[in-house]
This record gives sequence, C-alpha cells and structure tokens, in this order.
Amino acid sequence: MSERKLRIIKDFLGSFYKSNEEYLFHCPKCKHHKRKLSVNFDKNVFKCWICDYIGKDISRLVYKYGNANNKSEWREVAGVVDFSQINKAEKEKPSVNLPNEFLTLTGKKANPLSIEARHYLKKRGVDKYDIAWWKIGYCPDGDYGQRIVVPSFDLEGDVNYFIARSYGKDEWQKYKNPPAEKDFIFNELYIDWSKDITIVEGIFDAFVATNAIPLLGSTLRENSYILNRISAKCDKVYIALDDDAFLKEEKICRLLREYDVEPLKVDISGYSDVGEMTKEEFQMRKNSAVFASNDYYLQQKLLSI
Repeated sequence: MSERKLRIIKDFLGSFYKSNEEYLFHCPKCKHHKRKLSVNFDKNVFKCWICDYIGKDISRLVYKYGNANNKSEWREVAGVVDFSQINKAEKEKPSVNLPNEFLTLTGKKANPLSIEARHYLKKRGVDKYDIAWWKIGYCPDGDYGQRIVVPSFDLEGDVNYFIARSYGKDEWQKYKNPPAEKDFIFNELYIDWSKDITIVEGIFDAFVATNAIPLLGSTLRENSYILNRISAKCDKVYIALDDDAFLKEEKICRLLREYDVEPLKVDISGYSDVGEMTKEEFQMRKNSAVFASNDYYLQQKLLSI
C-alpha cells in the first residue's frame, strides 16, 4: 500500500483507524458520525456501511471530494484513470438464478405437484403468511427436485442466493444450495433495521424469529459484510443460535461488543433450535433476553461443570 495514497485520502477525509487491511474514515457522502467508510488500498475499493456508497476504484473518492492539489498529486501516483472501465466494473455483479424448475407456492391455486411440499412446510410450522413473505417455492424435479426453495433478494431486488431444503426422500443431503459468495445478508431487501434484529442459525429459525439474519452454517467474522452492516445499523442485536453452539455464540457476542453492539441472549433451552419453537414462544423468550456479557458466559461454563 502506497503511504502517499493514504496521505492524499487522509488530507480530505480526515482521521481514520485501521482494522486489518481496511482503513475506516468518515463518509463524505452521508456524513455519519461513525467512521464507516472502508477503504482498501490493496484491492483499490471503498464502501460505506451506512449509505452503501461503493466504488471499485479509490480514484472516485479523490476526484469527487478532493481539492485540486489532491487530484493533481493522485494523477502522479495512480496515473490517468479510465472511468469508463470503472463504470463497467461497478455494474458487474455475480448473478444467481433460481432453478429452471422453480414453482412458487404463493399463488392462490394449489398445483397438485405442490401437495407434498405444502404438507412438509405445514409440519414445520410454516404458514401462508410465511410463504408469501419469504416468496417460498419448490422444485418438483430437476437438480433441486423435491426441495423447498427460499430465495434471497439483495438491496436492489435481485436474487443473490437461495436455500433448497429437501422435503422428499433425499435426507442424506438435506440442503443443496448454489455455489455462491456467502458474505451477504440473506433477504436483506426485507430487513427492517429500525426494528429488533435477531441472529439465528438457519432459514427455518428465521421464519420463527422474523426480521432475522440467518448465518447459514457460517459464523460472524471481523470485517465481514454482515458484521459491518450490523455495527452500522444496530445498537443491540438478539442472539438465538442452536443449543449446541455455545462456543460459537460466545465468540460472536464478544465480537459484537468490540463493535459497540449490545448482544442479548435468547434462551432456547428445551429446544434444539429456534425452528422448533412457535412464534409466540420465541417472542416470550426474546422478551426475557439477557445481556450476553463475559460474566454471563463464565457463569454458564461454571454451571456446566
């Protein structure tokens, strides 16, 4: 990373702090009070986690917000910038298509092929409201045959992932999902950041918790998209992970506290996961959530000895 480039950016964006390879500045576009404009000089990209201002070349920042001296010095360091190529790169994003055999379950008329899929969802406590809200469908055949399919939509309304859960005989591979980047928020288009956010394990947990972020078998990592969005949007967040995910949960809560987000632990004892609970039961447990401090986890460890 060129120290000269950092000095130029600092000249018009002001002070910063460093987190791994990311340099965090105040965003000149939304002017949020937190330093949430992430600049990565090695990858030559930037993104604001508050207003989603994003660019695939740091030159954009310099030529939009820098003064004449900044721009002149930047040309010496970076050379002449071809913004036509930058524009093209910024418009490109990986696409995920739903399976060709995908059929929606949201229609008023029930396809006879959907009976088994609907029966499975009813058995799992998924009602008509859930089906409509999550845009749930199924595949009667094909590569994802006899699977419930739950699509994920990004902030622009495009499909960026989907969950395919078997409702047939293929129980040896319950989930079969597309090969795609997982550092995103599932169905972010429908997340209401003004309301309580709950972090859960899987998609059926999210059906119960509502307004929830499923980790999809992963975890919360520093500098991940999920963590940056949560820390930018939330003062607190509820944690309701599987009953056997104690160590994973402890690490996530510690990380959230480091980012000034208060984690609140939802007790799911008596259930293996949130998906086994009714929405009413989960809400009662959520109302009784406690602050997940270091002392809380130390106490839990002592109780388990």
